[in-house]
Amino acid sequence: MNHIPMRMNDPILRPQKLTRRAMAKQQTRQKVLQAAREMFIERGYEGATIRDIARAAGMSTGAVFASFTDKPDLFDAILGEDFAALLDPMKDAARTAPSARDALVAMFGAAYRAHSAQLPLIQAALAASWTRTPEAERLHREALRPLRALVIEVLERGVDRRELTQRFDLRLIADVIWDLYLAGYRPAAFEGLSVETQTDKLAERIDLVLAGVKA
Repeated sequence: MNHIPMRMNDPILRPQKLTRRAMAKQQTRQKVLQAAREMFIERGYEGATIRDIARAAGMSTGAVFASFTDKPDLFDAILGEDFAALLDPMKDAARTAPSARDALVAMFGAAYRAHSAQLPLIQAALAASWTRTPEAERLHREALRPLRALVIEVLERGVDRRELTQRFDLRLIADVIWDLYLAGYRPAAFEGLSVETQTDKLAERIDLVLAGVKA
């Protein structure tokens, strides 16, 4: 077999440099996202308008629409960034836990902690979830897929360690636990629960679920 040495000056191997125009577009997008995040936290989803966001970003509404189709698209981009940022802290929290139960509590506690400073944004996300288009909902679920897969992975490790039984559908168990995690944001927002109390309440609910699937 003939081996053709790869050279770093081959076009396919050279790192692609962003053009000045692409860099400016990327910077504009990040500026809009930051301004929008602040507006959504301050005013909620309905209260924050594209005009407000553009003004806060120091640009025209046309510049906002050059990067995002509409307000739902902009809002989902913010949530997508947040979900992506949660993955590593949740993995780290679960990695050293001695059991599947402790891993679940630790990883969701890490998520609660990450969101504690922006609960109004989570409230807005839950409210906006009812008005998404089917396509937007599909994309939203795709963004969540790595986090939900992590829950299943933790449960599978519990089965491997003989902590949990394999008689039940782990995906169904993961769905139940995920819904319990999301439900924990409501009392945190309306009752002013600390992250510790919020996590403790979720731990009690996780214990109830796992009691039915213990090996």
